[in-house]
Amino acid sequence: MFIGADSAGVDSNYGLMVRADRKLFRNGEFLIGFTDSFRMGQLLGYVLAPPKPREGADLFAYMVTDFVTAVRDCLKAGGYARRVEENERGGQFLVAVRGRLFNIEGDYQVAEASDGFDSVGCAADVALGALYATRSLPDPRARLTEALSAAQRFSAGVREPFVFEQN
Repeated sequence: MFIGADSAGVDSNYGLMVRADRKLFRNGEFLIGFTDSFRMGQLLGYVLAPPKPREGADLFAYMVTDFVTAVRDCLKAGGYARRVEENERGGQFLVAVRGRLFNIEGDYQVAEASDGFDSVGCAADVALGALYATRSLPDPRARLTEALSAAQRFSAGVREPFVFEQN
């Protein structure tokens, strides 16, 4: 499983900083790529200590229960989780583990796309279109490069350098 990320940090006034710290990292056997907040990403990368998935257990059920519980606890302890209209909110990120890709939404729901690829962030739709259009290409890194290049071309919030990791 490959994940790619750009290096843009964008604020609410469309201010842009190309960041040296990455939106993509490893945490044990998990490969995590995030959007929303670099603080959230820092907590997920340096503080989150999810329990290891049990061999043979239902991986989706693990993500919905044990993994998300660890994320919620981590974000609360780190001062990032917030309450919005009585609902707890985190942020959005992708998690690759054991050959599968999960999308954790801001309300902590877990999604797994039937297409086998996904995207998050301000240009997610552009990247998804590029990933769909290149689905017949055998090289996943080339597909991700095309998707990130398209996202950079059509979104003010995406910038090189692009980074890639394989899980």
